[in-house]
Amino acid sequence: MIGHVQSITETSSTAQVSRISDQALMQLIAAGDKNAVKLLYLRHRDRVHRFVQRLTGSELVADDVVNEVFLSAWRHADTFEGKSQVGTWLLSIARFKAMSECRRRTEMPLDDEAIAVIEDPADGPATSAEKRERGDILQKCLAKLTPTHREVINLTYYQGQKIEEVARSTGAPVATIKTRLHYARNRMAELLAEAGIDRAWAVI
Repeated sequence: MIGHVQSITETSSTAQVSRISDQALMQLIAAGDKNAVKLLYLRHRDRVHRFVQRLTGSELVADDVVNEVFLSAWRHADTFEGKSQVGTWLLSIARFKAMSECRRRTEMPLDDEAIAVIEDPADGPATSAEKRERGDILQKCLAKLTPTHREVINLTYYQGQKIEEVARSTGAPVATIKTRLHYARNRMAELLAEAGIDRAWAVI
């Protein structure tokens, strides 16, 4: 159990704040420290946003879900037992809310400006345009997967989780995750091939 942690104040130094662990932040949030939830948001917002956007295919939906995730973390911090990493806990909340949003909507809008590959400043105009085009194709192929298969690709390849971690965060058996990943990879290979893209380029 984490011992007492002093509340974060506006005068806390950057060095002091950076030394506070995520689990300690959860203890502070449970005690009502609003500055702690702000710090948690700053630390994990981008990761949660990327996760939800890849899962739903929509940046706008990701923006809404991210806000809901951290509001939920604020309200339910006292239920966090420390059995998993805080980041994994937040992704579990994000997964539930994103999947609920997918079920609520008959179609998830795809942000045509979403780019899967960040441009290198050293790239010339032609290379940058090619990367943007391939990024668009990758996003569209991912959007054609079911939410369940999009999720396993996201967690495994983009979040870097191991099969066992994916199983824990989704609540599905390891064997089921392996089956989903196998199907998702094969389906992505088919979709990318149809679009004229080598699967190896997309790291799938």
